Amino acid sequence: MPGPVVETVRRLCLALPGATEKVTHGSPGFFAGRQFVMLWPDGHHDHRFPHLWCAAAPGTQEGLVSLRPERFFRPPYVGGRGWVGVRLDRRPSLAELASIIEDAYRCVAPKRLLAALDEERAGGRARRPLP
Repeated sequence: MPGPVVETVRRLCLALPGATEKVTHGSPGFFAGRQFVMLWPDGHHDHRFPHLWCAAAPGTQEGLVSLRPERFFRPPYVGGRGWVGVRLDRRPSLAELASIIEDAYRCVAPKRLLAALDEERAGGRARRPLP
C-alpha cells in the first residue's frame, strides 16, 4: 500500500485524544484504552487489498455490509464482535474515513477521552488539526 494512505490513517487515528499506535499482528493498530482500528496495508487472508478493521456499534456492521458491500465487509476474527472491514482501495473520501475512524474510537474510548473529544468538538472545531 502506498505510504500516503498509511500516513493518512495514522494521522486521523492519532489526532483523537489519547490515541496511541502499536504494531499488532505485524500491522499498525490504534488504541484508546482498547483497540479501535487495525490497518492492513497489504491486505490480510482472503482480502488482498488494503483495508481497515474498525470497532463498530451494535448493528452497524450488518447495515453497512448490506447497503454497501463493495466498500464494507465482515472481517475475520473480530467480525463476530461487530467490527466492520473497510476497503481502502475504493478510495474513501478523507471526511468519510475520518468519520469511520471517529465512530470506531467512540466505541471503545474511556469516558474521559470521549469527554475531551466532545469538548474539542464543542469548541467550534469540526476535527482536530491533523499532525
